Amino acid sequence: MVPRLQEAYLNNIRPELAKQLNIKNPMAIPKLTKIVVNMGVGSAIADKKNLELAFDALTDLSGQRPVQTLARKSIAGFKLREGMAIGCKVTMRRQRMYEFMDRLLSIVLPRVRDFRGVSRKAFDGNGNYSLSLSEQLVFPELNPDKYTKPQGMNITICTTARTNEEALLLLEMFGMPFKAAKSPAA
Repeated sequence: MVPRLQEAYLNNIRPELAKQLNIKNPMAIPKLTKIVVNMGVGSAIADKKNLELAFDALTDLSGQRPVQTLARKSIAGFKLREGMAIGCKVTMRRQRMYEFMDRLLSIVLPRVRDFRGVSRKAFDGNGNYSLSLSEQLVFPELNPDKYTKPQGMNITICTTARTNEEALLLLEMFGMPFKAAKSPAA
């Protein structure tokens, strides 16, 4: 079964992008390549159970097993040693990526408290977009009884767009709720 957003991309978004960006080569049309979800768990230094909870939460969100992220440097002030596990991340591609994106846009972002849209400036210059959520419990698949400690996450959406403007257009067509563009004062 093809995910809803993937079908929308193939049938509607892709032809419209080619027309708006005046791209003749179908392989040059911007598309999503992967979504990376990262949870940094600073409290894992003192209590390993917090890292296990983040690991379980990412498994429930993505449907695949996360990878532990390790500290690159030792920092005495934080009691951190090089090589200690301090977080986890998961990379989703293909169907899982489109299903996660669909849930993010239609269920999760509308559930964020005081949500007024995501920033238009969170692009990296190469067409990739990053956003962060301060709490994981906006995802309905997570049981609030199991995940009592609030934990944030960073979500990076990677595209094949060459510029930020192309990526912005692509994500707008997917339905990403960006804040309204500020009009210059006349």
